[in-house]
Amino acid sequence: MAGTSSGMMRAAVITRPGGPDVLEIREVPRPHPQRHEVLVRVHASALNRADLLQRMGKYPAPAGVPADIPGLEFAGTIDALGEAADRWKADQRVMGLVPGGAHAEYVVAHEDTLAAVPDAMAFQVAGAVPEVFMTAYDALVQANVKEGEYVLVHAAASGVGLAGIQLAKHMKAIPFGTTRSGAKTDAVVASGAAAVFSLATDQLEKLNGYCEQYTYGNGFDVVLDLVGGPYVAASLSCLAQKGRIVCIGTPAGAKAEISLAMLLSKRAHVIGTVLRARPLEEKAALTRAFAENVVPLLAGGKLHVTIDSEFPLERIADAHRRLESNQTVGKVALRFA
Repeated sequence: MAGTSSGMMRAAVITRPGGPDVLEIREVPRPHPQRHEVLVRVHASALNRADLLQRMGKYPAPAGVPADIPGLEFAGTIDALGEAADRWKADQRVMGLVPGGAHAEYVVAHEDTLAAVPDAMAFQVAGAVPEVFMTAYDALVQANVKEGEYVLVHAAASGVGLAGIQLAKHMKAIPFGTTRSGAKTDAVVASGAAAVFSLATDQLEKLNGYCEQYTYGNGFDVVLDLVGGPYVAASLSCLAQKGRIVCIGTPAGAKAEISLAMLLSKRAHVIGTVLRARPLEEKAALTRAFAENVVPLLAGGKLHVTIDSEFPLERIADAHRRLESNQTVGKVALRFA
């Protein structure tokens, strides 16, 4: 449903920093596409940790992005084209990432940062795809994952974690996962993990034993760390020679204390990555790689996104509460009437 008056739209608005109750559905002006941008009518979206942090005032939107409307991913139809935009046509089905503003009925995006939604894919599914699969694919590519390598994914039951498990297996690596809840292991195994280790944050020392058992003492070649804090040191401890740790998230803490002697002796690589702050050219390149290498696998059923729960835009506060519960398996999705 469009906004209640011409040139307007409904959006989830952060009225002030705080808990989920600070979110309100308000009527706000629709954005207008600039030269190489398109206006997309949003049919579905999903939540990410960044949305929670932005709502709490801990992760401000970059310049030029709505400061009070969260949302990083979306799926919808092309509604209007900017003056020089020529890659898409009206009503085409697209999905993509933006630095913010996607939890609204309309969003603008650069034409080069969009991928086509496969014909058989529902918008409710497509809206939860871009962030997790682009993030996981990009991290594995940066780590230069090779066939037969052991890959460990922390927070493996998260949206990015489940995508990482699937992609690592598709790349013919051997994926493993960790979760902080044993109730989440089934979903990780179903996504292709060779084994899942249920570990609370204060049990990370057990990881070395699992590493010895499952990698035959060789260590994990690649670690996708979606948690941060003490997980970085634990990952380094069980890393193989010339292993790579890709740091993606920091819900367990933005600081880590590691042994430099171990880092040097293992000739390890620690890679930091983020999507939101990248220049347009890099975002466009990642979108092309995603469209060419990942979307066909999703369209063919070889990869899938796991939807934990789905909420209408009007219940955005409940969606935030669900994600904050840390009980989710996969994505918390949003649908638009």
